[in-house]
Amino acid sequence: MSETIRPLVQHPAPDFKGTAVVNKEFKEISLKDYRGKWLCLFFYPLDFTFVCPTEITAFSDQLDGFKKLGCEVVGASIDSQFSHLAWINTPRAEGGLGEIKYPLLADVNKNAAKAYQVLTDDGVALRGLFLINPQGKIAYQVVHDLGVGRSVEETLRVLEAFQYVEKHGEVCPANWKKGATTMKPDPKGSQEYFNKLK
Repeated sequence: MSETIRPLVQHPAPDFKGTAVVNKEFKEISLKDYRGKWLCLFFYPLDFTFVCPTEITAFSDQLDGFKKLGCEVVGASIDSQFSHLAWINTPRAEGGLGEIKYPLLADVNKNAAKAYQVLTDDGVALRGLFLINPQGKIAYQVVHDLGVGRSVEETLRVLEAFQYVEKHGEVCPANWKKGATTMKPDPKGSQEYFNKLK
C-alpha cells in the first residue's frame, strides 16, 4: 500500500542542505540559513532542458521584487553543482542561464525533492514551488507537471497577499492585488466587502 501524501502547508518546512552555485562559486546552504526571512524554494526537473531556463531566468530577472518583500529565492534540481555552473556559464541566447542572482541547489542525492514530495518515479523533480514563512512553516505550495512553466508574477502576488494577511489580520479574496479591498474574516465583518460588490 502506498504511503499517504499530505499537503505540506501549515507544517514546518523539511530541512534541506547541500552545495549550491552562488555567484558562480560553490557554497554550502541549508534551510536554517533562511530562518527569520521568507523563502521561495522552487524545484525544476533538469539542467539543459527547455522550459526550465525560462523559469530560472525569470525569477532572477525579478529578484528585486522578492527582495523588496524580504524574500529570498532558491532553485533546486537533482543535477550536480558542476552541471549548474556549466549551464550558468552558457549564454542565454544558446539556451543557457547566464548570470543568476540567487542560489541553485544541487540536490544530487534527491533528499530535498523527496522531502518536499516532488520526486517523480523517473527520478526528476516536478515543478514544485513553496513559500516558507519566517517561522519556517510552509504557507503556500503548488506542484504541477513538467510541460508548463510557472508565473513569477503570480508567486509575487501570493507572497504579498500572505504578508498582508500576517500584518493586518484581514484576508484576501480571489485575484487580490496590492491596494485592492480585503475582507474581515468573520460573518459580520465580511459583509462590508460583499456589500461593496453590489
